[in-house]
Amino acid sequence: MMLDRIFRQAERAVAEKGAGAAKPPERQAPRKGVALALGGGAARGWAHIGVLRALDEAGIPVSMIAGTSIGALVGGCYLAGRLDELEAFALSLTRRGLMGLLDFRLSGEGLIGGMRLNARLVSALKDARIEDLDRPFVAVATEGRNGHEVWMDSGSLVLAMRASYAVPGIFLPVECGGRRLFDGALVNPVPVSVCRAYEQPLVVAVNLHYDLFGRAAVLRMKAENTDPDAPESPVDALATARMPADNRRDKIGIARSVVDAFNIIQDRISRSRLAGDPPDLSVHPRVRDIGLSEFFRAKECIAFGYEETMRSMNEIRRLQECLPAT
Repeated sequence: MMLDRIFRQAERAVAEKGAGAAKPPERQAPRKGVALALGGGAARGWAHIGVLRALDEAGIPVSMIAGTSIGALVGGCYLAGRLDELEAFALSLTRRGLMGLLDFRLSGEGLIGGMRLNARLVSALKDARIEDLDRPFVAVATEGRNGHEVWMDSGSLVLAMRASYAVPGIFLPVECGGRRLFDGALVNPVPVSVCRAYEQPLVVAVNLHYDLFGRAAVLRMKAENTDPDAPESPVDALATARMPADNRRDKIGIARSVVDAFNIIQDRISRSRLAGDPPDLSVHPRVRDIGLSEFFRAKECIAFGYEETMRSMNEIRRLQECLPAT
C-alpha cells in the first residue's frame, strides 16, 4: 500500500508540473541518425545496453527509439540520460537480490505485483515525461481487452515502460487511460513499424530471439506415451544440449512456463512482422545461452550486445553514408 501511495503521489507531481511548465523545446533528430527498434527478450534485454554503448563509442547518433518490453525500459532510460544508473543496477543483481525485488502474490492477474521494481523507477525518473526527451521515444504495449497495439509517445515515462514490460500472467497489467495494458511483445516484439511510421530513413532492429533455433520448426511424431526412464537417443540428446538453459530443466515453475510460452509466441510474431516490414539492418546479439529469467547475468548480456554491434559497425556506417545530407 505504501508503494502504491508513493507511485500515485509521483504521478500527481508530474501532472502538476506539466500543467504549469513551459512548452518543451522542439525536438531535433540528429542528422544521419539511426532509429533503433529494441525488441523484447526478458533477461536477454540487457544486451540493449551493450548495443547503445557501442553506438555511442563509435559516434553513431540515435535519432529515435521504439521499444517493446525490456527494449522500452533500456531505451527510455537511455534517452532520459539514465543508462549509467540502469547498467549499474543490472550489474548489481544477484540471484538473491533479484528475489528481493519481486513482490509475489497468489491471487489477481499476475504472479508479481511489480511495485518494488516500479519504486526503483519512480525514485530515478518520477518527473520524466516522454515529450520532454530530446528525441522521439515510443513504448509499445497491448490493450488487454481487445488486443489493440498501443503506442505511448507522450506522458509519464515510467508508466509507459511499466506497461510495455507487463508480461501477462507474470506482472500485473497497467491501468492507463481507462485501458488495461500488457507487454507489447504480444503484438509487436521488434517495433520496426513504429520507426517507419515516424518516417525514419535508417532503422536498425535489435532482435534477441534470432538464434533460438527450433522455435520455427514443424515436427511430425506419433501420439504415444514413451517410457520416461528410457535413455535419450543420440539425436535427442544433441537436441536437448542445444536448448537454452531454461528449456533443459525437467522441473519448471508456473512463471517459467508462462514466460517460455510467451517467448515462443513472440518469436513467431517477430518473424512474421519483420518479414513484412524489414529493417535496414538487424543486429542479433548471441544471447541464446542466457536464460529468460537470468537477469543476474547482465555483464554477459551487455558484452554480447556490444560485440555484435561492433561487428555490424561497418555496415551501419555504410548505410549512414547513403542517407541524404539533410
